Amino acid sequence: MPTGDRHWRGSAWFAVGCALAFLGMTLLVDLDGETLTPPRALLWLALTALLFTILLPQRVTAGPGWLAVRRLVRRQSVRTDALVAVRQHGRVSALLTLRDTDGCRLDLDPRILVANPLLWHELDTGVRRSLERGTLLEGTDVVERLGHQIDDATAQAVLRASGMF
Repeated sequence: MPTGDRHWRGSAWFAVGCALAFLGMTLLVDLDGETLTPPRALLWLALTALLFTILLPQRVTAGPGWLAVRRLVRRQSVRTDALVAVRQHGRVSALLTLRDTDGCRLDLDPRILVANPLLWHELDTGVRRSLERGTLLEGTDVVERLGHQIDDATAQAVLRASGMF
């Protein structure tokens, strides 16, 4: 059974709310100034759609041997049990890039994995299978570092929840 980002729905509703608030405020300002015309209304609708597109988060799902990222227009997926490379680009706003033996590529924000242990578990299981099969040639250090980061975040959450931190 596939698992997904447990925070995605709330983030998507936030994107909808922000876009609708923007549309409402721009239309109200134009109405109040008596400058609302059909072309201006279309402009505000287009800008609202652009804002929604920017704010809508990527939807990440995973299952045994696969990981997928769906955006508004495109979908990327990789076989995690047949990974060839795992790369992390950047330090501040890092981007994780996974590539499998079929040549498929996936870009993912690693914070999603930190916030969703079940997604991390599916990826980690696939990475272990890739290592066993000998296909993962590049990026074991990236996966190990990410695993430590996720373990640290989980331990801090447990300590916070128990009142010890």
